[in-house]
Amino acid sequence: MKLSEPQKQQIIAWLGEGVKLAEIQKRIVAQFGASLTYMEVRFLVDDLKVLPKDVEPPKPVELPKPPAAVPEPEPPIPGAAPAAPAPNQPAAGGKVSVTVDALARANAMVSGSVTFSDGNTADWYLDQMGRLGLAAKVQGYRPPAEDVQTFQMELQKELAKLGF
Repeated sequence: MKLSEPQKQQIIAWLGEGVKLAEIQKRIVAQFGASLTYMEVRFLVDDLKVLPKDVEPPKPVELPKPPAAVPEPEPPIPGAAPAAPAPNQPAAGGKVSVTVDALARANAMVSGSVTFSDGNTADWYLDQMGRLGLAAKVQGYRPPAEDVQTFQMELQKELAKLGF
């Protein structure tokens, strides 16, 4: 197909806007009345010596940092029985630990397990769409919000070690 100079400039402008080749192919049909295959559009762009503009990927969202200091508990009263941990509070010295499976489970890019600060465990996985799934061992278990944030940060660290 022979294109006029204004048609070539229009295609260059579309490429500058970041329009994908498939969309350019459709626009050529709609505006110029010429039917080109996808490969012909690729050759045309190559002949024009213009590189398609890459669309900038969305910037990652930064998670808020956990509080730096945990308030100290009140000193015990002499002669009183030791206080039990408050409900919804992790046990003393508790933390979240994440492991990555050597072999990912079916339909997952990567998988593993997590132990939350209260001792409950769950299996996690990332599917091909990048969605995170969590399957608790105890039906209906919901980890504390702080543990979920810690889990996400620990998971990110572990996956970074593996090149994800």
